[in-house]
Amino acid sequence: MIKFAYTILYVKDVEKALCFYEKAFGFARKFLTPDESYGELLVGETTLSFASLELAHTNLKEGFTESSLATKPFGIEIGFTTDNVEETIQSAVDAGATLVESPMSKSWGQVVAYVRDMDGFLIEICTPMS
Repeated sequence: MIKFAYTILYVKDVEKALCFYEKAFGFARKFLTPDESYGELLVGETTLSFASLELAHTNLKEGFTESSLATKPFGIEIGFTTDNVEETIQSAVDAGATLVESPMSKSWGQVVAYVRDMDGFLIEICTPMS
């Protein structure tokens, strides 16, 4: 059986990324290596993980495109559901996120908004699908 286990974001500072997601969304820390090159958060059934850019370069010898607030976001997003999008957006912005799109109601009834974290990763904050 195949199971989706985790997503790893390559970041400049793993400890700082963990702190942001803990403060912004209330996630609990699962693990951080002693050298702070890799860490994980408990976010539900899967794990949201972070690897330092240095560690990522050792895994991908030919390199990769780094995420940055100075460039457009990648064509991928992390999605978090909540019953209160506006409150969650405010918490994320207070923790250091950049607001990209204010909450909007979709034709199917879902409320959706977008922020970017300090490394430029796109985060969708939305109400659950019924």
